[in-house]
Amino acid sequence: MTQTDIDTFGFPAGYFILRSVGSNRLLDVTLDDIEDGTEIALWPEKEKSLVESFREPETNNQVFFIDTSGALCSRSAGHAIDVEDGCLVLRHRRPVSLPFPNAYAHPLPRFSYNQKTGEINVAFACDPSYPPPDAPPSNSWKGKTYLLTAIPMRKPRTILDNASEFIANSIFTPISFLTGTPAPTPARPDEVFNGDIDLNEDEVLEEEKGEEAEVDNSPEQGRKVRVIGVPSDEKDMLDLLLTEKARNRRRWVVTPLRTTYARTK
Repeated sequence: MTQTDIDTFGFPAGYFILRSVGSNRLLDVTLDDIEDGTEIALWPEKEKSLVESFREPETNNQVFFIDTSGALCSRSAGHAIDVEDGCLVLRHRRPVSLPFPNAYAHPLPRFSYNQKTGEINVAFACDPSYPPPDAPPSNSWKGKTYLLTAIPMRKPRTILDNASEFIANSIFTPISFLTGTPAPTPARPDEVFNGDIDLNEDEVLEEEKGEEAEVDNSPEQGRKVRVIGVPSDEKDMLDLLLTEKARNRRRWVVTPLRTTYARTK
């Protein structure tokens, strides 16, 4: 096999860091853990140098690579990255358990980087919901494009926030009493998407989120990431509905580490 035959799925060969454009944080193995199922999230950059010999070893939990099988892996843990309930997690190699594939044992997803759009796609070899064997067969998952996205986090509501909302609602109530019409209430994202499905905030399609969901002002340093499924035949149209903030949450900058110091003029 020649060097040109090696497929790194759009990622650079060797070690690299993954920066979220939307949150300006790096993909990070939480608590620098190595246990199976450890969550991969976003955390502020710990090391500025891109030269391997200059970097502190304890920052390797923000460094990743593509192994010889094509799996995305953590440098610090040495384990591959899997998707569990939409979250990125460390995955130790597991023995086959029947019926295969299942939530415990399954082929690892393949991550690929689109340098033009900045998106990270996740391809599954089987239904990522891992339905039981007696479930009706469905290929709906094959019609989706799975993307890695950062999740914004709002700071906790304060007493002042609650008071402001109370005053606003109090203004609408007398008006509705006099006119005989109910006070307007904003549609919830899950109602807009599908009234029969109760979605968690981080499961609502980006295109359906309101302005409030765009806010990312929490003082917490960490942020979550999720793998979301977008209908492949509607992706181009849905992309046009994205706000710039939502689009940037799907964008990533992949920066390779260098083995030598390169001086610039």
